[in-house]
Amino acid sequence: MMNNMTDTVKQLLIINILFFIGSYFVPQANELLSLHYFESDGFKFWQPITHMFMHSKYSLMHIFFNMFALVSFGSTLEKMWGPKKFLFFYFSCGIGAALIHSGVNYYYFHDGLNRLVENGFNKVEIMEVLNQGKFMTSWKEVLPTSVFENMIGALTPTVGASGAIYGLLAAFAFMFPNAELALMFIPVPIKAKYFVPIWILLFDVSYGIIGGYLGYTNSGIAHFAHVGGALIGFIMMWFWKKNQFDKNRWDR
Repeated sequence: MMNNMTDTVKQLLIINILFFIGSYFVPQANELLSLHYFESDGFKFWQPITHMFMHSKYSLMHIFFNMFALVSFGSTLEKMWGPKKFLFFYFSCGIGAALIHSGVNYYYFHDGLNRLVENGFNKVEIMEVLNQGKFMTSWKEVLPTSVFENMIGALTPTVGASGAIYGLLAAFAFMFPNAELALMFIPVPIKAKYFVPIWILLFDVSYGIIGGYLGYTNSGIAHFAHVGGALIGFIMMWFWKKNQFDKNRWDR
């Protein structure tokens, strides 16, 4: 696999690994580079990009699976497109995923915030408490459990290249619909045109909706970022095909 890795994918792989190792030695990096909720004091304008290179320090599988997918699918796409078009697509999906994820969090956060205000709590005081990384136990008395958990979960910083990776998955399925894919726990290969949408529907759409309803948005998996990356990827592929964006446009 290493021999077939393209240059841009290799560079992205190295950067991700360096950021992962660096996060152990520079604790402030997690605070500064992770994607924070955009209305919180922790949000910085560069985070929609930098969060794509950060991964959980507590799970090697997080970075392993993302980088495995980057090499497996990204190299194939870069060979087809060239480095400029590939990078444009990769970052577009990652940033688009961050925006959709943030939009969902905005809904969850303001649903809880508005209910608190309706029950007599002061909005400014609520924000002051939350920006200290705290919450008041009295909020639980007036909010349904799912609403409270979603509100607090919306403030959890997000890390990972998953949004961009899901964009690559969508693009691969779009360009190579009959390529057969398989997972370790699914021994039967499934064509990409079925595998990718079924995976997204079962693992991310279903879990995202059910998790939101039950208040499990703080589960450690940003399902709507995954869905967002795949959606942006699909839209871009559809647009490029419709407008026949060829490789020469990116190599001039």
